[in-house]
Amino acid sequence: MTRLMEPNPRTGRKVARVLIVDDHPIVREGYAKLIGSQPDLEVCGDAADAGEALRLVETTKPDLIVIDISLKEGNGIELCKDIRFQYPQVKMLVASAHDEALYAERVLRAGATGYVNKEEAIDQLIEAIRLVLSGKIYLSDEMTERMLCRAVGSDDHAGESAVASLSDREIEVFEFIGHGMTTRQIAEKLDLSPKTIESYRENIKTKLNLKNGAELTQHAVRWVLESH
Repeated sequence: MTRLMEPNPRTGRKVARVLIVDDHPIVREGYAKLIGSQPDLEVCGDAADAGEALRLVETTKPDLIVIDISLKEGNGIELCKDIRFQYPQVKMLVASAHDEALYAERVLRAGATGYVNKEEAIDQLIEAIRLVLSGKIYLSDEMTERMLCRAVGSDDHAGESAVASLSDREIEVFEFIGHGMTTRQIAEKLDLSPKTIESYRENIKTKLNLKNGAELTQHAVRWVLESH
């Protein structure tokens, strides 16, 4: 699926094709207008869920994909992993309202090369897209400093959130619990067995030092309200 960026017929400049993956139609529309107004960028499609996104990657052949973590169906981090495996040449930038301190390193490990917070100024998104397209990593200054401090063993924020100890899948389950979903509903959502979800619930309780299911639900609801 390797392709060269084609020149804009009006300007002669090479144009990068961008695919937008977000579960909110208004966000997709806003991104499309912003990205489409740039002379060196064009939107080649948009999707609300992971399955649709993978189909569009194959048919539209984007140079870069802007991905949210929370999707209508599926999960942005798992989608990044799938795209990295199936289309390793496609660059990915995660744009989300989730806590950067908790998710930035996770999306980098999943295959994305940038994380931009939706609450940042809109020109930050364009800057992030261009930086990722150039082969570099985009993170906020604060997150970059935190990662550098951790690398040299001087991270003052280490251990500040027990939730950070959860795996990607455990965080996904934890979030669904916080939204009031039952074990069976989560199992259907993730296409896993209820027994597997129960195992995740037990792992989460152990890692967060929670005594029972009621404490798990209370903790998850509070976390969702505070971090979203």
